[in-house]
Amino acid sequence: MKRGLIAATGVAAMLVSVAACGSDGDDDKAGADGFKGQTLTVWAMDGSTPDGWTKDVKAAFEKKTGAKLKLEIQQWNGIQQKVTTALSESDPPDVLEIGNTQTPSYAQTGGLAELGDLKKSIGADWSESINKSAVYDGKQYAAPWYAANRVVLYNKKIWADAGIKDTPKTRTEFFRDLDTIKKKTDAEPIYLPGQNWYFFDGLTIGTGADLVKKDGDKWVSNLADPKVGKAMDIYKQYQSFSKAPKDKDEATPQQGEVFAKGKTGAFIGMGWEAAIAIKANPKIEKDIGYFTIPGETAGKPEGVFLGGSNLAIAAGSEKQELAKEFLKIALNDTYEGQLAKEGGVIPNKESLQTQLKGNAAGQAAAPAAATGGTTPLIPEWAAVENAPNPVKSYMTAVLTGKSPAEAAKSVEDDMNKRLSQER
Repeated sequence: MKRGLIAATGVAAMLVSVAACGSDGDDDKAGADGFKGQTLTVWAMDGSTPDGWTKDVKAAFEKKTGAKLKLEIQQWNGIQQKVTTALSESDPPDVLEIGNTQTPSYAQTGGLAELGDLKKSIGADWSESINKSAVYDGKQYAAPWYAANRVVLYNKKIWADAGIKDTPKTRTEFFRDLDTIKKKTDAEPIYLPGQNWYFFDGLTIGTGADLVKKDGDKWVSNLADPKVGKAMDIYKQYQSFSKAPKDKDEATPQQGEVFAKGKTGAFIGMGWEAAIAIKANPKIEKDIGYFTIPGETAGKPEGVFLGGSNLAIAAGSEKQELAKEFLKIALNDTYEGQLAKEGGVIPNKESLQTQLKGNAAGQAAAPAAATGGTTPLIPEWAAVENAPNPVKSYMTAVLTGKSPAEAAKSVEDDMNKRLSQER
C-alpha cells in the first residue's frame, strides 16, 4: 500500500527480490554474523519503505550479518504477474513484500518458504487479526508487516455548523448526526457511492458473515446468507444520506476530490485520501478530522477490511537463513514501531500502536484493527474481484430496489463461475 498515498484497496500488493549473485548457499549455514560477502535482495513496493526506516534497517542488517542489503523498489502496475513469474524461476528473489490477500495464492503454488520457526521465535505476540492472512492451510508462509483500514474523514466546520459537538461512539449516534447535518445544513451528510466494496466487506466482518462457503470440495457464493443481507441493510442506511451514484465506486470520481469542495459532511476512506482532498483544495486541510467507524455498541468499532502487506521468503531462494535474519531485524519492535511512526500504518503488534501518537488518521484506524478482517483468504477469491465484480453488482442491485436475497441470486452464477475459475 502506498504510504502518504497508502493504497489500500484492500489490497496492497506484493513483493519479492531478484536473487543476488553470490555463494552457492553453503555459507548460509554459518549463522548470524557469518554471511560476509553475500547480498540479500528484497523487493519492496513503491511507498512501503519510509526513508528513515530504510536507512536504519539496512545499517542494522549489514552490521549484524556482514552481508549487503539490496532493496529494489517495485511499481504497482503489473506486480502480481511479475511476482508470480519470479517465484517460478530458478533464481527467485530472496525476500518479498506481498499483499495480505494475495498470500494464499503464492503459498498454494509452493513459491513461499514455510516460516513456522520464525513465528515461534519472534511472532508470539503478533496481532491475530493481522497475522491471519500470513497463514495458509494451517502453516505460516509469511510474516505480518503492516495493515491499514478505513476511518471516517469528516468536515469539522460542517459538523460545527450543525451544532454537533462530539464524534459519534455508536452507529446509531452516527446516523443521528448525519440526519442532523441533513436537516440543519445544506451539505451532503456523507458521500458514499453504491459500490464502496471494501467498506461493505468491513460491515460483513462486523455481522460475522462469510462471503463464500464450501459446497463439497468447491467454494461457492454465500451472498444469500442473512448475515450478508444484514450488512447490506446497514450499508443502505448509510447510503440513504448520500447523493452519490449507486452504480459507482469510491474512485469514480475520487471521493477525496468530492470532499475537497467543502460541501460534504463526511466520507469513509483511508487516511491517505485526505491528501487527495488537500491537493484539490489546500484550504480544507484545517477542517479535516478523523474518527473510528463506530459499531453497534460503544467501545466496539465497526468491522473493517484490513489491507496491508506481509513479508515472505521465496522458497527457491538459496539464502533462507540470511533472509530470516533480515525478517528478524525488520520486524523487531524497534523497526516495526518506526515503520508505524513514519508511515502511519498499523503495526503487527497491538503494543506498538503507541507509535501512532500524533498521527490523527492512524490513531483513528488503530482501535478497529484488532477485530478487523480481510476478504476470503482463498486462492480462488482473486477472480471474484476482477471487473465487473459481482459483489459490487449485488450492492447496486439492493440499493436500486431488489431485496438482498434477490440481489444475491442475480449474481450467484457469475460469482460461482469465478470461484471455480471457469472465467
